[in-house]
Amino acid sequence: MRYRRSRKLAAVTSSSEHTMDNRPDQQVMPVDPASYAAVAAAFDPARLTQARRLAGMTKKAVADALGVSPVAVGQWEAGTHPPRPDHVGGLSDSLRVPSAFFAAGRPYARLESSAAHFRSLRKTPAIQRAMAIAFTEQVWELVYALEKRVQLPPIDLPGFSAGEVSKDEMPSTPGAAAQELRRRWSLGTDRIPKLVRTMERHGIVVTLTPFAGPATKNVDAFSTSHLPRPVVVLTPDRADDVYRHRFTAAHELGHLLLHPDAAPGDLQQEREADAFAAELLTPAAVITPLLPARMDLHALDRLSKEWGVAVESLIYRCREVGVISEPAYRRAFQRLNQLRQLNLFGPEPVSGYPGEVPMLLRRAFELAEANGLSPRDLADELKIKLPRCGCCLGRKTQGRSCGWCNRARRVTATSAPARLLPTAVLKSARLRRQACGEPPRISAARGAAEESLGPGHELTSGKLLVIQNG
Repeated sequence: MRYRRSRKLAAVTSSSEHTMDNRPDQQVMPVDPASYAAVAAAFDPARLTQARRLAGMTKKAVADALGVSPVAVGQWEAGTHPPRPDHVGGLSDSLRVPSAFFAAGRPYARLESSAAHFRSLRKTPAIQRAMAIAFTEQVWELVYALEKRVQLPPIDLPGFSAGEVSKDEMPSTPGAAAQELRRRWSLGTDRIPKLVRTMERHGIVVTLTPFAGPATKNVDAFSTSHLPRPVVVLTPDRADDVYRHRFTAAHELGHLLLHPDAAPGDLQQEREADAFAAELLTPAAVITPLLPARMDLHALDRLSKEWGVAVESLIYRCREVGVISEPAYRRAFQRLNQLRQLNLFGPEPVSGYPGEVPMLLRRAFELAEANGLSPRDLADELKIKLPRCGCCLGRKTQGRSCGWCNRARRVTATSAPARLLPTAVLKSARLRRQACGEPPRISAARGAAEESLGPGHELTSGKLLVIQNG
């Protein structure tokens, strides 16, 4: 990982570049050619690579779109030859970014593909892995912009410091590490009711966005501890089943703690992350006495709802702790599959469990927005188009979809109604009214600001604080 900050753009593009999307019925005003020249003079090769990966395009595809050779695109990305001003305009159109996106001068955290844990590496094409990595870089830029205005929860991941994780802080075995994390996070031995919210409350950034459109399902989920904040990217296909979604989140949390030296696709690391997730969600010492002595799917279904894990996970747990034999284990899965073909034991979507829907980034932006930061301001700061900004935040932008997502389906859970948002300590009748839906009113005086910020927020050290205790 490396941070880049260099010359600032001498001239900015016109605001017409930041259109909501590229719909054919939307008129786009021409851009001043001088702005293209300014970008070409301050061209950042790494931004071209990032934009190309975000668009899911190869160098040849970009070259074909611009009518140049792939060698030329390779030279632009290598920094040996900058593109001409007219090529900057072509890149902007082909990659669906404002031309200012390619200019140097903004904080940039480079994330190598080897620094991320992909749960389904074998079925994830390289171009989609590159898209996922570029998306994570963009999420970090969003977090960086928000943290200049909003104080997010402090990072409380044992051993983590500034993009590095020390193995000395936690036990080396997955089960012991899960038990130690429960102790450090004061989770007790019972069910963890809101796992994703718990992760956010301890400073981990979690997203749930179809960043690659329909192809997002091939990425499955991934995480990295090689950025200033640990990031976990969950995908909507797993959100169709809240219990599988929770296990995936716990699996990625295990990677963050156990595997600072990522080895994408390593089967041993994947098994260790699974073992960590199983122990974190269902501690063996507590769940074993509750498991049925004989295989009983209805009893496991009740336990599934009590502990927030899938029936499949409990069947596996039964075999793992020696409650059932290998033949009984196989028969249980066969029977479960037969029942599911009859629409029994069906999955429950994450939309019914707001505590399992990432909310930290959206709440942070809503707080900043209430204090003067508009969606347009944030998109302009990040040099991206407004729909893409909303996509990174996990929210809709005036009903329109992100160009990168190709108008893919959205998880309705990311638009949870306000009444389901977690609330902090309500300090006044005004705050209680706001918790019921009344928009916050920001007063001019700092002394009155805390009273008018709304639920889940406080003012501290000159920054707005997001409180995650829901």
